[in-house]
Amino acid sequence: MIRPTLRALLAVLVLLLLGAAGGCSDVDAHTIAVWHAYRGDEEKAIQQLGRDYEKAHPGVRVELLALPFDAYQSKLKAAIPHGHGPDLFIEAHERSNVYQHHKLLAPIPFVMDDDYDPVVAAAVTQDGVRIAIPLSAKCVALYVRADRGGPPPRSMEELLATPVPPGVFPLAYEANNAYLHAAILSAYGGTLVDGTQFSFDSSAGISSMRFVHDAMAQRKIPEEPTGALVTQLFGSGKAVAIIDGPWLRADLPKDLAYEVVPLPTLEGHRMRPLLTVEAAFLTPQGVTRPDALDFARFLGSREAAITLATVGHQVVARRAAWTDPALTSDKALVAFHEAVRDAIPTPASEAMNAAWVPANDALHNVLRGQAPQATLMEAHRRFDDAMKPPPPARSPGTLYLALGLVGLGLAFLGVKRARQPGFRTELKASLPAYRYVLHSAAAIVVLVILPLTAGALASFYSGTRDDPQYVGLSNYVSILTARGGPLLGHGSFYVTLLVTVLWTVVNVALHLLLGVVLGLLLSRPLLRLRAAYRVLLILPWAVPSYVTALAWKGMFHRQFGAINGILVALGAEPISWFSKFSTAFSANVATNVWLGFPFMMVVTLGALTSIPKDVLEAADVDGATRWQRFWLVTFPLLRPALMPAVVLGAVWTFNMFNVVFLVSGGEPDGSTDILVSDAYRWAFTRDAQYGYAAAYAVLIFLMLFFTTRLTKKQEAAA
Repeated sequence: MIRPTLRALLAVLVLLLLGAAGGCSDVDAHTIAVWHAYRGDEEKAIQQLGRDYEKAHPGVRVELLALPFDAYQSKLKAAIPHGHGPDLFIEAHERSNVYQHHKLLAPIPFVMDDDYDPVVAAAVTQDGVRIAIPLSAKCVALYVRADRGGPPPRSMEELLATPVPPGVFPLAYEANNAYLHAAILSAYGGTLVDGTQFSFDSSAGISSMRFVHDAMAQRKIPEEPTGALVTQLFGSGKAVAIIDGPWLRADLPKDLAYEVVPLPTLEGHRMRPLLTVEAAFLTPQGVTRPDALDFARFLGSREAAITLATVGHQVVARRAAWTDPALTSDKALVAFHEAVRDAIPTPASEAMNAAWVPANDALHNVLRGQAPQATLMEAHRRFDDAMKPPPPARSPGTLYLALGLVGLGLAFLGVKRARQPGFRTELKASLPAYRYVLHSAAAIVVLVILPLTAGALASFYSGTRDDPQYVGLSNYVSILTARGGPLLGHGSFYVTLLVTVLWTVVNVALHLLLGVVLGLLLSRPLLRLRAAYRVLLILPWAVPSYVTALAWKGMFHRQFGAINGILVALGAEPISWFSKFSTAFSANVATNVWLGFPFMMVVTLGALTSIPKDVLEAADVDGATRWQRFWLVTFPLLRPALMPAVVLGAVWTFNMFNVVFLVSGGEPDGSTDILVSDAYRWAFTRDAQYGYAAAYAVLIFLMLFFTTRLTKKQEAAA
């Protein structure tokens, strides 16, 4: 009786599952998946468009997924090739070459009209084929405070000559940003790249850099500007005008009166900013779905453009939308639309992607006093290095042979062990213990061993994730030979290793010194408020490291940092902390010491409680001084507890990515980068060379593994 009942229940369950699956597929067939990276009003606008389309098309659902901007590309690359991605996604046009290379997009299959500004249409057209539907265009313009008085400046010379009170700047913008500097460069007739060549190192590039450097030296623009600082200066009246894009409007105070105008002239020539066109791209999956194609047409319509402009405050690409009174009444939006017509589309090329980092580095170095010509020549060399073709593909036979030999060796050792007398008896007796540790062993295999193995195998490959090429030991050879350059040249593995070792030694020594001193002070029984002091001194360890790092970075700012404020109050000159290796390294060390000394202090406090009091009393009876009692009695008894802490602290410091990346950012010119931050740059900012970064990671692991093993042997021998 029981078996027929179970069979009936199973049959009903299967039918329900099949029905659910059928229902799901029916829902999926009428669901349009759209990915974007919008936030704020722009996200509200795309959500409004999704609701409008659903009302006009009953039974169709628009599924909008907002992704973080930093993870946007990686999510698309991971999902679309496997059929799990969107039907269409909204992205900037200059990344289209990356998506085409990874086969993540399909050309627009229907005919589009020409209701777009020519510069916008050209940005999404390749070889006469439209690859996306332009939605909005973004470029920078000039924001001018209304309390400046008089009409907006017609030239940069007029703007910089504006009389201002002390502490106020005529102009503020991120002067060390190559995207913004491109507008100044264009006034001198230059570009960042020319086709596949780096063209920043021209007479135009040198002149544009000298202009910015002189303006900064004359305090016409602020030093070490960041986006947040520029916004704060403009909102508080400390900057008369700023150069920024339409995205800034959402961050400005609602009651702030300002005007937006296209960029003025410079030495009689137009300043033409770079243009970014945000467009809707169809995926290979979406181009086959009529619903997705229809929604793509809807996004490109005049009605959708009006919604994007009125709700999202975007500079829409549809020319017909600009006849609507809601758009023409928004003077700032109209000004950005005028600026778009004179902008230069950002090249969607591999050369442009490779030029950003060396161009930004060159700007940083020149604004800190280096010669423009030599700096730009070095930037060109780094561009050429980034554009090097990947190593030639090799046969993976050697890898398979090595893996086979390793497997054969392990099998031989296993058989040899199994044939030893008493092995089966010992194994049978140990089975109950294995049951207790099985879940832990499985977790270690899945979370530790498999990722390490995958990373080690990735180091033998080059190319994209979907089209990897086996290159053998080429990545390791390239790293250990400094990519064919001087072994102690800029960015060399050996130079970075020396900086990493210095970083680790200095930090661990200071952690140990401060931790032991504070531990000894807090262990004194006569000290009042010991508990309160302990809580306060542990707080730096309790606060997340990235929060502390960002706070300390702000304190080291040249013009507005608390450290320089104290120095000026004491009569000293302010220091540009990130312009030299010594000061930038010191800023990193100060931040990391603040984060790390509480750990050593807690270990010291715990170890001091285990020291017998009679030993210390015997030392007092023998007439030992305080120093002798500490050095000959206390410290030797502390050493067994401190050694593991020192080793653990060294490993943490060796890989302390947050502090280096967030405080100095590798400045100046990458000289304060350590191995782990350099590996990060190879993986995520230098054309995503994952295999090369994996080889870096393997070398870091091997160095730490053998160093800790050697330390353990020395500790055992002692």
